[in-house]
Amino acid sequence: MARRAGYRRVGGTFTRFSTGRRATGRVTAGRAGEHGGVLDEVVTYLTCAHCRAGLARAGGSVRCRAGHVFDIARQGYVSLIPAGARIPGGDTAAMVAARADFLAAGHFASLAAELGRAAADAAGRAGRGGPPGAGCVVDVGAGTGYYLAAVLDRLPNRVGLALDASRFSLRRAARAHPRIGAVRCDAWRRLPVADGAAALALSVFAPRNGAELRRVLSPAGRLLVVTPMNDHLAELVGPLNLLTVDQRKPERLAATLSPHFGLAARREHRTVLPLDRKAVAALAAMGPSSWHTDGPALAEAVARLGERTPVTLAVMLSVYRPSPGPGRRARVRSGSGAGSLLDAQ
Repeated sequence: MARRAGYRRVGGTFTRFSTGRRATGRVTAGRAGEHGGVLDEVVTYLTCAHCRAGLARAGGSVRCRAGHVFDIARQGYVSLIPAGARIPGGDTAAMVAARADFLAAGHFASLAAELGRAAADAAGRAGRGGPPGAGCVVDVGAGTGYYLAAVLDRLPNRVGLALDASRFSLRRAARAHPRIGAVRCDAWRRLPVADGAAALALSVFAPRNGAELRRVLSPAGRLLVVTPMNDHLAELVGPLNLLTVDQRKPERLAATLSPHFGLAARREHRTVLPLDRKAVAALAAMGPSSWHTDGPALAEAVARLGERTPVTLAVMLSVYRPSPGPGRRARVRSGSGAGSLLDAQ
């Protein structure tokens, strides 16, 4: 009997093991590491960064029919950047390491679980009338792949695309789940994803290019967006001199997405986290405030905190559908309690 590879989650990553069962099923996962993170099933949803043609796996690279070749990095991701294009480097190695440590400790596990439930609900509704597993899950600004992995755990028949500009993030995203393909690209340019390829799109604390999100999402698809509320991490803003949440973020979000999407539902996710100094330091170091803070000064500020600090996790989880046609209006359901996020179809 042939032995096949399987995966178990260990901390924030999946570790390969083998079983005595014969290989079955459609989704196959390469090993993490050299040429491992880009799955054949994911490549079919990608497009060439030069000519926009479809891509196919060719050993340690992917290529289009016009002959453009993109090598798969040893760490398992592929960079689909147009020739000559310069894009921001994204999160630094230190930021990514801090985020990986913080998330692996489970501090935001309740948010990941909430997102997974919402994604399963949305995928079930969006997939009615279509073949099971049709369409991938695209996470734009995926970071380490933590939230995408949580979503894929709830969607066993789907594969995911982790898109990010940071090489350091993508090295971890390629190992975050056996059904993730990690791709380096710029969220503000045309995404290297085929039109209508995604059954679900995710934007968790990440940039939102409304036009591109709409283009890659199928007509029946859903976009899930997580944004911080005004009191998110409020207990740390003053003591650690962190950036505050823009008071006009809801208006800016609406302006970005409203030409392309209609709001289907939204709800708050709120809890209080008892964080020790190590966790507080990682939380401060993993976010955008780390670009503006001095390391030694931050360490001193953290040292002045109590042994444990209650910190508010407060975000809005919004679900969007592609904008309805003329004459149709979508009903919106809001809430902060348990239950389904989605109301109108």
